[in-house]
Amino acid sequence: MASCATCRTTIVFGGTKEGDLRFCDARCQGAATLARAAASIPDAAVREQANAIQRGPCPCCGRRNGPVDLHRSFRVHSALVVTSWSSRARISCRSCRTRQRLLDTLYCAALGWWGLPWGLLLTPIQIVRNLASLFGRDAPLGTASPALTQAVRMQLAASRPRSAA
Repeated sequence: MASCATCRTTIVFGGTKEGDLRFCDARCQGAATLARAAASIPDAAVREQANAIQRGPCPCCGRRNGPVDLHRSFRVHSALVVTSWSSRARISCRSCRTRQRLLDTLYCAALGWWGLPWGLLLTPIQIVRNLASLFGRDAPLGTASPALTQAVRMQLAASRPRSAA
């Protein structure tokens, strides 16, 4: 059986082909196209843009509260036998990051426990991930983190005009 070139999901029926590559759906095919476009952007342009974002105002609050970076927070919510968990990425300053992680911790504490068995297992994990990440270090000013650099690379690729194939 084939697997998706983007998400590695096993393709049983259907899917789409692009040359030698197989994709589970058009979304994964588009993600692969975007990744190829992102790889063609010069590193110097990406670094320059990422450093400008890091030194600039926070996109969330508009203030200059230290270095801006890409931060992740974690959520889980459950209802009886259905449990959903996710990681949310956001470019923000340290105080907006702290606020979002605390809000997502409260979200998990209120809505995560109500599913069996995954809600009971995943809720403490997501809460600990949020709380532990509060004590992480920021990248030094003037040196964008690899996560921010990759996010900027993908934003630049998405904003480029598409050439007709």
